[in-house]
Amino acid sequence: MRDRIELLIDHLQAHMAATAVPDEAIVAANVFVFDSLGVALSGASHPDSAKLLAAASGWGQGSDAHVWGSQATLPAPSAALVNAFHIHNQEFDCVHERAVVHPMAVILAALLAYAERKKNVSGHQLLAAIALAVDVSTVIGMSATKPIRYFRPAQCGAMGAAAGMCVLGNFNRQQMRDAFGITYSQLAGTMQAHVEGTPTLALQVGFAARAAVSAVDLAAVGFSGPHYVLDGQYGYFALFEQDARPDSAFAELGNIWQITKVSHKPYPTGRAAHGGIAGLIHLMSKHKFNADDVRAVTLTAPPLIRQLVDRPMLAADMPISYARLCLPYLAAVTLVNGTVGLDAYTPPLMSNAKIVALANLVKIMPDDNQNVNALAPQHLTVALTDGRVFHHAMADVYGAPLSPMTREAQVAKFIDCCRHAPMSLTDDAIGKLVRQLDDLAAMEDIAGVISLTIPIPTSA
Repeated sequence: MRDRIELLIDHLQAHMAATAVPDEAIVAANVFVFDSLGVALSGASHPDSAKLLAAASGWGQGSDAHVWGSQATLPAPSAALVNAFHIHNQEFDCVHERAVVHPMAVILAALLAYAERKKNVSGHQLLAAIALAVDVSTVIGMSATKPIRYFRPAQCGAMGAAAGMCVLGNFNRQQMRDAFGITYSQLAGTMQAHVEGTPTLALQVGFAARAAVSAVDLAAVGFSGPHYVLDGQYGYFALFEQDARPDSAFAELGNIWQITKVSHKPYPTGRAAHGGIAGLIHLMSKHKFNADDVRAVTLTAPPLIRQLVDRPMLAADMPISYARLCLPYLAAVTLVNGTVGLDAYTPPLMSNAKIVALANLVKIMPDDNQNVNALAPQHLTVALTDGRVFHHAMADVYGAPLSPMTREAQVAKFIDCCRHAPMSLTDDAIGKLVRQLDDLAAMEDIAGVISLTIPIPTSA
């Protein structure tokens, strides 16, 4: 049997001409570039961003690519690392739910760094390469049958990013094999950072972006890599995703463009927490109760929800990265503030006695879903102190393709992210960036979009 990496290369080569990628995939890729770039601008405000940029600057100077939202430039691998960290560090980036993969974090950071260095990459070429890259990352992720242990978003994202850069670089089949092999040889990252709630979780995404750029650079100069990296004796399906069942996922190549199946994140939290937040917002709006009326909140959901966000709120010194993945805390914030926004992680809020008390009322119960990678359906029950009980069933959680954010909501999220950037863009600059991103497919050179993220320094 051919190693399935060959099937991926077949798919890439069949669509190497950007015009071979259907319009629906181009449009969807444009939507998620818009979303991810906004999230990255806000992510630059993360407390550890300056530390990472300082370290990356010490690894070598260069002007290959920009750190978005700043005037800093770095060699392409380092720029990809920093920008990927910025996309993922707030848990605000999009996710492909069946794959349990955040595809754009690694892919966009790597492809834009590569394209900026390469120069003269058009918007349509970029969007086509992104659509192909997302196909690669997600069909690998969708092959999994076991609960997530290694950090799948980083690993699958790296393989997808390598694919996208191979397309932009017009690689031949041998170069693609080598690029995949060298990328695979660098895969790392586990769920331990998720369990402990440390910013290294997002750093693993950055490592993956850097690894993919480095791998493609090595393949471009003729460096050889292993070729049987999915089905080989020590390939991905043998080591990282044992008992994988890739046949049905790989059968979708060329038939279903996975970029059209990606979910937005309306809230800056782990996607697994979105059902609880959206359900509470729905019930509070419909039945007009508030936090003081609540006696108990119970979310019945697939086992993966418990694995990812069922953790106790820490009343003292709760790390922000932990709080973003703690449904009891997030549900409590929703009850008090009406939603969870970028301002939900301030020390006064995370130590608020009312929030702590409400968090203790939140429980997650597993349903009988046999799919260990399922994020839906979910069912929320809220019991009030006056004896009333309300229910809300969610076949698809808000932000998913079948329960989508409106265009207005997407733009509002983008503007909010821009305003939370450490070097905030002016309203005029934000408006121009929105218009240019909307017209990305027609741009002759994507460098024009990147230049719009660079704030103009104010005079003293």
